[in-house]
Amino acid sequence: MRELLVYGLKGVGAYYYHAAALGYEDDEITAFIQRALASTLRSLTVDEMVGIVLECGGVGVKVLALLDTANTAAFGTPAITRVRTVPGTRPGILVTGHDLKDLELLLEQTKGTGVDVYTHGEMLPAHAYPTFKKYEHLIGNYGGSWPFQKEEFEAFNGPVLVTTNCLVPPKDSYKDRIYTTGPVGFAGCTHIPVLENGTKDFSAVIAHTQRCRPPKNLHGNSRPRRVSLFGEKGSEGNRALITGCAHGAVLALADTMIDAVKSGAIKRFVVMAGCDGRQAERSYYPEFAQALPRDTVILTAGCTKYRYNSLDLGEIGGIPRLLDAGQCNDCYSLVVIAQALAEAFGVGFNDLPISYNIAWYEQTAVLVLLALLHLGVKNITLGPRLPAFVSPGVLNVLVENFGIRKNTTVAEDLKLLVPET
Repeated sequence: MRELLVYGLKGVGAYYYHAAALGYEDDEITAFIQRALASTLRSLTVDEMVGIVLECGGVGVKVLALLDTANTAAFGTPAITRVRTVPGTRPGILVTGHDLKDLELLLEQTKGTGVDVYTHGEMLPAHAYPTFKKYEHLIGNYGGSWPFQKEEFEAFNGPVLVTTNCLVPPKDSYKDRIYTTGPVGFAGCTHIPVLENGTKDFSAVIAHTQRCRPPKNLHGNSRPRRVSLFGEKGSEGNRALITGCAHGAVLALADTMIDAVKSGAIKRFVVMAGCDGRQAERSYYPEFAQALPRDTVILTAGCTKYRYNSLDLGEIGGIPRLLDAGQCNDCYSLVVIAQALAEAFGVGFNDLPISYNIAWYEQTAVLVLLALLHLGVKNITLGPRLPAFVSPGVLNVLVENFGIRKNTTVAEDLKLLVPET
């Protein structure tokens, strides 16, 4: 239980870091971090530990809301957006991690330099914010989630700016193209510091980029998948990913969505959020997404979406069957959407036609889980494997109090999570 708390606190710290970077701070959050860390030095009962772990979930909801406010205040309200994945013909910089402020600084400094900028991993949702739409040299998204960095960074040909986790130890063949900044670093890689005036100088990255070849097309010569929703002009826009389905954009469709639920066009929502990972078992998630009935909508956030966000899942009455709220911290949007649905139908959280099939890997996913538990969400399915610190005793506490279960097979989990099938 202490490990569960410590990982939850790491998640709080990760999200609070980004909110504070945008000028949004909260003394109650930092005070809780100190008090909770101090509690790990005391001998507490199981009930006391459950209490402080759930309190961490409550603070998690608060820090997620704070970061949501900070991001929208700084960059505008996200809009549902199609993001190009076919690279251009100019050399580019690939930005990965979570820090939107770093991305904005880089985009300002690369204007007029002949250099394009691409997002990677958790930076994909940046394309949905109005602030970033004004930069024509923000070309699109390149690659997927962190487990595939070695292949994707190799193929990109240009520098990669790593703003936060997750960084896979780089291969020697492209290590000289890795630039780190903020709280991330790696031996042998150039680090971009914060200057006294609070900004950063990316001139070394830009100069390096101008000597590089354009990115390799990861799609090869395969035929682009055409998506009818929220389309962009031009053939290269046809291979695209949809993002920006945060609470502001989705609640603008609330009447349409509620009517679809009442008519039976939408029978269930399935929350498939969390982290991606290396394990072969992660093939479960695209298989589960494809097996869902056509009257089911997926609510997602975090990098696990790369397992299924390129699938052609279609739409229901103009509503995409895959609603990507954004980064892992944008799981807050999924909570806001669920709360709005519960209010609209006059039912409790656990009485909604919503199931939870969460992929987790590290501290931010642990915090998202604790936030859901604090909100009273029960019967969450976790996978593909539980962290080593979840001992049989801890798992028993979670099962008894919250009905948490590990995922099994696609067929068996469909029967439980989508009982209509």
